[in-house]
Amino acid sequence: MAAMKGKDRKVKDDKGSGDQEKLSNKVYERELAQLHAELVKLQLWVVAKGLKVCVVFEGRDGAGKGGVIKAITERVSPRVFRVVALPAPTEREKSQMYIQRYIQHLPAAGEIVIFDRSWYNRAGVERVMEFCSMDTVKRFLEMAPPVEKAFTEEAGILLLKYWLEVSPEEQTRRLEERINDPRKIWKLSPMDLKSYSRWYDYSRARDDMFRATDTPWAPWFVVRSDDKRRARLNAIAHLLSQIPYKELSRDKPDLPKRQKPDGYVEPNYPYKYVPERAWPVA
Repeated sequence: MAAMKGKDRKVKDDKGSGDQEKLSNKVYERELAQLHAELVKLQLWVVAKGLKVCVVFEGRDGAGKGGVIKAITERVSPRVFRVVALPAPTEREKSQMYIQRYIQHLPAAGEIVIFDRSWYNRAGVERVMEFCSMDTVKRFLEMAPPVEKAFTEEAGILLLKYWLEVSPEEQTRRLEERINDPRKIWKLSPMDLKSYSRWYDYSRARDDMFRATDTPWAPWFVVRSDDKRRARLNAIAHLLSQIPYKELSRDKPDLPKRQKPDGYVEPNYPYKYVPERAWPVA
């Protein structure tokens, strides 16, 4: 991981986090802040060098994709780090070539595009929920590697694909939390409930997808996500390790002097101030 004291933060893919002590919020926030600083350095490098980066996140419902993506993007520019989370296709899009609706969102120079689910919907949810035939899925799995090779070789895109792996017990806990927590009910759809019962159908779909599309030019990386905090830190650290970058030199600016009022007087205007409530301090 260029420019990072965290070369020693490199993810160890052969070890899980199930037997590790749970991270305190203080430690998590400290480590996340350091990774955020590196993501800003990466952002400046990508813009300066005109790099094109595409990151795909896939996984079962409740695996934590949204949390990982939020952790990646909360301290960087949305103009550089673009998140793409497409809704169900329209009737017009259904009549197009399948990959067409995704291609238009691929990164241009100086962009990092993050797909919250992607064209791999066809290999996962569409297959499991029987929205398409197995022949269609098979054809997709045959075509995905050469199409992605064109992305990387012809378009010069660095393509990284992450699968978030959650255990059945943790998935159950998270989906039950969505049912009972009014802040999270929007995350639960009838499709989630229906797909929840098809754990092993999803396992078979995942296995077939990995066998067919885990390639040298577009590899799959698995993030164990039962521990949300560790999953977020591991995913960000690994992402940084996959993109060569350096910290660009910059002059630290000084704030200029503020202009003098030159006769300006605050108006006697009836501003509609937001009420300032007496919030508890502890």
